[in-house]
Amino acid sequence: MSVSVLSPSRLLGDVSGILQAASLLILLLLLIKAVQLYLHRQWLLKALQQFPCPPSHWLFGHIQELQQDQELQRIQKWVETFPSACPHWLWGGKVRVQLYDPDYMKVILGRSDPKSHGSYRFLAPWIGYGLLLLNGQTWFQHRRMLTPAFHYDILKPYVGLMADSVRVMLDKWEELLGQDSPLEVFQHVSLMTLDTIMKCAFSHQGSIQVDSLTSAGRWTHRACQLAHQHTDQVIQLRKAQLQKEGELEKIKRKRHLDFLDILLLAKMENGSILSDKDLRAEVDTFMFEGHDTTASGISWILYALATHPKHQERCREEIHSLLGDGASITWNHLDQMPYTTMCIKEALRLYPPVPGIGRELSTPVTFPDGRSLPKGV
Repeated sequence: MSVSVLSPSRLLGDVSGILQAASLLILLLLLIKAVQLYLHRQWLLKALQQFPCPPSHWLFGHIQELQQDQELQRIQKWVETFPSACPHWLWGGKVRVQLYDPDYMKVILGRSDPKSHGSYRFLAPWIGYGLLLLNGQTWFQHRRMLTPAFHYDILKPYVGLMADSVRVMLDKWEELLGQDSPLEVFQHVSLMTLDTIMKCAFSHQGSIQVDSLTSAGRWTHRACQLAHQHTDQVIQLRKAQLQKEGELEKIKRKRHLDFLDILLLAKMENGSILSDKDLRAEVDTFMFEGHDTTASGISWILYALATHPKHQERCREEIHSLLGDGASITWNHLDQMPYTTMCIKEALRLYPPVPGIGRELSTPVTFPDGRSLPKGV
């Protein structure tokens, strides 16, 4: 039997050698990565040479140009300076080409490029992969499956539910106006639109607006928590009801199915139904899109009218001529207020709730003026 003994100095030498080798390997990997980033940046610069933009830092891109409190103003200046499109360097190796010319946008929207992963992924933990985040064939299947939820005959009865939610909000405003202090409307409008989507799409009984009267800064957050909790409960309750004998036929005989009914009863082309994960994603997506964008749009419409009192007065006169002092608005009234409709559309043009969308080019594209972009941008 033999015994081998390592001296401390030899052991330290071996460890030192391993560390040196690891350091060299790390340096080599960093060098390779740096070369890859350099080559990628050069490829991007060549690909975008037809699209001038403000000078950018080789590493930090346009970060210094776009200070957070001045970003929109700076982008607006770019739009005025660089026709149709302008590259926005997020950092040295990452660029996003911003399009703001209608003819350019028409080209992109006429294609089937996937949504830009970087622009949308932050929403995934909250709303999951429903219609807003899906791409390709899965998106198409879900979209076709949900089409019946947006038929006019389904939307018409919702006008009364919307009016009820608005009345609750206006009653709250009447009380608050007596305090003779400024009123921040967005939180109130957001609760109203959340209340509306819960009633219309999920047959919720009660009022989110009344149930969520916590301190002003937490109103919408608390309301969303309540809404998500209620969504889980209502999905499970409706599923349980569908299992009961005769309940399925009763629901199918309803003249108008709500959004949740359609989700639970729908089948894909292969006969499969939505998984619990997909079901929750679509419910969360429509809860978000059904109240957040509308709340933003309505708040800015009110702002636009308030800053143009003459137009606001014309809208008030037009609506008063239809409703008098107390009648509730109906579906048939909607096409009898052309001036108000124009003001709403103009406010949405000036202050769009969703000011941009993102796409990643799956194939090269050429725009009407002859400029082009490669795949991958």
